[in-house]
Amino acid sequence: MSSYVQLAREIEGPGICGLTMPLKITALAGGTVSLNTTQTIGCPMTAALDRWVSEVVQPIAMARFGQPVAQVKSMGAYTCRSMNNQGGARLSEHSFGNAIDIGGFVLRDGHEITIVKGWTKGTEQEQAFLREAHAGACGLFTTVLGPGSNAFHYNHIHLDLAMHGNTSTGPRRYCKPVPGPQLTPAPKRQDNLPDPPEIDEELDVAQLGAGEGSTISRHQPLDLGFPPAPQPQRRTQVVRAQTIPGSPLSGQPYVAPPARLAPMRPLGTLREDDGFSPFDREPTSSIRRR
Repeated sequence: MSSYVQLAREIEGPGICGLTMPLKITALAGGTVSLNTTQTIGCPMTAALDRWVSEVVQPIAMARFGQPVAQVKSMGAYTCRSMNNQGGARLSEHSFGNAIDIGGFVLRDGHEITIVKGWTKGTEQEQAFLREAHAGACGLFTTVLGPGSNAFHYNHIHLDLAMHGNTSTGPRRYCKPVPGPQLTPAPKRQDNLPDPPEIDEELDVAQLGAGEGSTISRHQPLDLGFPPAPQPQRRTQVVRAQTIPGSPLSGQPYVAPPARLAPMRPLGTLREDDGFSPFDREPTSSIRRR
């Protein structure tokens, strides 16, 4: 611990919200970059955030403005709430101290660059700085949401370390809007397994339709590059005509028609409550009059 990173008391609840070892953060990068307000996050997020500021944000600021960032303007970290504060949504990573929202930066000379203004209305250097900082975060955090990802992130960049699974290039990352290829070089592959299909983490794919152009569907098998399995051939019985007495097809092959199955007799009925009531005897409708 240090003067700008302090271990706080364990947070328990409400519900499953909380943190076992919460950290109160007031500065990053060895204390050289302050936060506008004290924020509470977990240890993994503290390490990732510190690395992002030191290895991504500061070099970009020096290249774009010739001076470092002196302050990071945060809009919130730990809070027990649902995703995007929407009723009925699943809990946000903020509920576990595993996320932080970044609203902007202040350079050493006092120049302030905010997401809400700088992302689309800032100078060319400001827009480039914010987009490059956003793209650099995509390599350190597993979830990065900025302006354009949805209506809720127009004024900040959301960063978290949620687990989305693994891929052949490492942890699966969800980064929106998708940076250009010049900002995010392709990661090195770790095996020859196929990449997973793209999904939108904020939607339940099990409830989505497979519309035209969709990238994933419950009814669409994943193409793994293997040849299709051979389809079973329909077999027919061939009998020579001379083996069938009285056949008019003397000497010609005879193809027996496919066997027909007798219709299955109903075994019971479905009640209005979706229960099943078996017949204790043959249904009246199927009893022949004798």
